[in-house]
Amino acid sequence: MGEENGLREYRGKRRFDRTAEPAGRRPSGEDGRPRFVVQIHDASTLHFDFRLQVADVLKSWSVPKGPSADPSDKRLAVPTEDHPMEYEDFEGVIPAGEYGGGTVIVWDRGTYEPLSHDRKGRPVDFGESLARGHARFRLHGAKLRGEYALTRFRGGHGRDEEEAWLLVKTAGDGQRTHGTPDPRRARSARTGRTLARVAAEAREG
Repeated sequence: MGEENGLREYRGKRRFDRTAEPAGRRPSGEDGRPRFVVQIHDASTLHFDFRLQVADVLKSWSVPKGPSADPSDKRLAVPTEDHPMEYEDFEGVIPAGEYGGGTVIVWDRGTYEPLSHDRKGRPVDFGESLARGHARFRLHGAKLRGEYALTRFRGGHGRDEEEAWLLVKTAGDGQRTHGTPDPRRARSARTGRTLARVAAEAREG
């Protein structure tokens, strides 16, 4: 799916004359490892948004409790619409009354390595592995490092029920990583600001 089709839902939910969120008009234009970003979003409910680059869009999941460094934690991840690559840098306040209204900071970002293989040990296209409902990857972020997996446990394949996934850190990968922070005290990996500071600066103009 091309970027234009992939972002149709994203654009349809937003009024870009009201929100500073990127419209996604430019392709990523980047080579090398694909990108990931984890944002904290203080909207109607406070949650984390986990996004992985697949082709020219960021595949996105809402993770209420955030990614965990503990392999015994199985974190619910609910798919949301694809986001443009520029969203990796987005911090700010989405106005009240707009879709997703609330404050956003970039908690972590970096690159990732796809690790999905078939039963014969051959690499599988990452987008295909997500479509099949299970994808493994290694994160290289400022805070999150090591192997993780996303596994669909409900919905998909044309079913009407809401799709839901689990985000889990792989046991025994030997990578030290930050635990899930108190989101209201967490600082942006991009600017060092907290949610409160971003909201205050927006009020100050």
